[in-house]
Amino acid sequence: MKMVGALLALFREAAGHTQRSLGEIFVVGEQQIASIEQGRRPLKPDLAEQLDQLLDTKGALAAALAEMPEVDLVPLWAEEYLDREREAIAISWYESLLVPGLLQTEAYARAVFRSRVPVYDEDEIEQFVAARIERRQILHRKVPPTASFVIWEAALRDRLGGREVYVEQLRHLHEYGCLPGIALQVLPLGRTSHAGLEGPFILLETPDHQRLAYSETQRGSTLVAAPDEVGILTQKYAMLRTQALNTEDTRDLLDRLLGEA
Repeated sequence: MKMVGALLALFREAAGHTQRSLGEIFVVGEQQIASIEQGRRPLKPDLAEQLDQLLDTKGALAAALAEMPEVDLVPLWAEEYLDREREAIAISWYESLLVPGLLQTEAYARAVFRSRVPVYDEDEIEQFVAARIERRQILHRKVPPTASFVIWEAALRDRLGGREVYVEQLRHLHEYGCLPGIALQVLPLGRTSHAGLEGPFILLETPDHQRLAYSETQRGSTLVAAPDEVGILTQKYAMLRTQALNTEDTRDLLDRLLGEA
């Protein structure tokens, strides 16, 4: 995305526009234009076509986007979400398959990426692991977000990477569950009702108090801003928190799992 962003910056300056003036024309804001130019946010195909028309670039941005190598397309799945995650003031995350990315240890993250089919090569795996671990700094900002995590117990029963990785990950969860501003809850196995059967999702609140929702599938992702859709997932998350163990009982469960390991 950095190459496409650099092209946009070059074309914008040649046309005599600032980031602010371009953002105002397309009602996306100066910050979004800056994020695209810095490679932190993807340029969407429809916006690329509109920019080509305004800047008279003969379709150069749309063509560059279409011809981007597949290895560069992978981050497009979640790039816009990651941009919002970095600035969020509140994060609520339900996960049923894995430990949430913000709570993963380096070894666990490596085991996750090594499980991918088709496989990544080792250089790719290390790049993905480094990026995932860097995301944890969000929880250690000077003013960190208020963070809530609900994890289905099934995700904590798998031993990705082997026993040592498993034990380290459980200890890491226990440590983070004791940090101020973080609420960690486990949804136990054996329940007769379950509000999260349609899969994992994340709720975000931005600094300007916009509420967003995010979910991933096998081959893509969705960032939802429609208030009614976000509202439905907010209701689901509230129900999941009532169905999950409280934070103290969650720490007790982690202790028991560590004892069984």
